[in-house]
Amino acid sequence: MSLGSTTESQPGRIEQQASDVCISGDWTLLHYAKLKQVVAHAGEVPANTSINLQALGVLDTAGAALLVELLGTERLLRISDWAPDLPEARKALLETVAEALSEPLNPPTPPKAPVTDFLARVGAGTEDFWQQFTALLGFIGLTLEAFAATVFRPSRWRLAALAMHIKQTGVDTIPIIALLTFLVGAVVAFLGATVLGEFGAGIYTVNLVGFSFLREFGVVLAAIMLAGRTASAFAAHIGSMKANDELDAIRVLGLNPIELLVLPRVLAMVITLPILAFVGMIGGLLGGLMVCLLVLDISIAQYFAILHRDIPVHHLWVGLSKAPVFAFVIAVIGCLEGFKVTGSARSVGEHTTSSVVQSIFVVILLDAVAALFFMEMGW
Repeated sequence: MSLGSTTESQPGRIEQQASDVCISGDWTLLHYAKLKQVVAHAGEVPANTSINLQALGVLDTAGAALLVELLGTERLLRISDWAPDLPEARKALLETVAEALSEPLNPPTPPKAPVTDFLARVGAGTEDFWQQFTALLGFIGLTLEAFAATVFRPSRWRLAALAMHIKQTGVDTIPIIALLTFLVGAVVAFLGATVLGEFGAGIYTVNLVGFSFLREFGVVLAAIMLAGRTASAFAAHIGSMKANDELDAIRVLGLNPIELLVLPRVLAMVITLPILAFVGMIGGLLGGLMVCLLVLDISIAQYFAILHRDIPVHHLWVGLSKAPVFAFVIAVIGCLEGFKVTGSARSVGEHTTSSVVQSIFVVILLDAVAALFFMEMGW
């Protein structure tokens, strides 16, 4: 912003007269380097010195900032009192620049008390958790509504998509689940043989492996594996579709994204996780069998005889009963995080990571609640 004529550009000057200072010439960005040297050489003008601005030429914000440095902010904030003949536009420019420079660029922030800061973070975390929880409940409602609208209309079933997701979430995951649970079962059996052997109760390692994998480890390990492998895939796939405006195109075509994208994935997970949990249980028992054969000299027949005698079959049903619930929650969280993507690649990555973290947390939370419930029920 500049004020004044630009026909002849003459660098600004500071002339010291008897009892006043005369400021003349152009004070613009074009002459900023030279004017800076002039101001630095002159220093700040004393407060009792009279200032004459009648010969002032072109003026812009850069020159006004130098005049503030030369004359001081307090003097220029009162420019209407000692320079009434100066054009109003120039007085307004000088007052505005002086007011802006009188305020610190980084105002000091008052120190926060540790307790206040802690409570603020707790409150923000609680609010964020509540928003996530309500969003999840709302999305579960939309999913159930879409399921109720299509379950009695076979023409709207997406069997091809369902079969594809069953293959991706179930068939392709069986080797990973089997290997993982086999190794964990071997570790649990080895720890049980080491600890229980000190008390002469090494034979109860079979019971330890049987109870732990039929009730907990089989389904939990399978659910955590799907949370990391499948929920992230759901979030990334739907999130990339959201970023590419494909979801808007689906709505324009008159289709329901929940029915088209979410339902096949949720149903596929509900079908495959009980199967994977059963595979995990078998893998864990076989891992425990290997350790019992090598460390405790328990034969295969004796191993399965102990399982048959000491572990009722209802423990198997307790473990499998949790699988559909885990599957539903994992699939819904993965799809919901995909719908939350805002449109950038960074957002896709953030919500993919969030889907994994939330799924694993919810699985462990639900498993703890279920364990307490079954314990109180005596099941």
